[in-house]
Amino acid sequence: HVQLVESGGGSVQAGGSLRLSCVTTGNTIGWQFDCMAWFRQVPGKEREGVASMSSGDGVRNYLDSVKDRFTISRDNSKNTVYLQMNNLKIEDTAIYYCAAANWRPVPWTMPQWYTYWGQGTQVTVS
Repeated sequence: HVQLVESGGGSVQAGGSLRLSCVTTGNTIGWQFDCMAWFRQVPGKEREGVASMSSGDGVRNYLDSVKDRFTISRDNSKNTVYLQMNNLKIEDTAIYYCAAANWRPVPWTMPQWYTYWGQGTQVTVS
């Protein structure tokens, strides 16, 4: 069965950088997810979309507050999606989740449109 496994979270000072990775396993037809995304959630708040990337045309979408700081990318040879996070701010503190969909969710920010989820990785900015 399909599994998404995140890594790369941790604690960093404001202004620092982290790179999150999400490895997909068990997808027997290969790297065929139409859309991969990163979400984040803090206690007491709804899960919010941070970035997404479509496989067909490579279109990327970003949460306004992370534009010009975060970059989503993928390495098909490694079945991995990345989230490069630069100039981190305290308000970026959250659990970050990788998500995958077999279609292109519209809007991309709706968690219920994604079928597969990782277990989450904590990012703490102080």
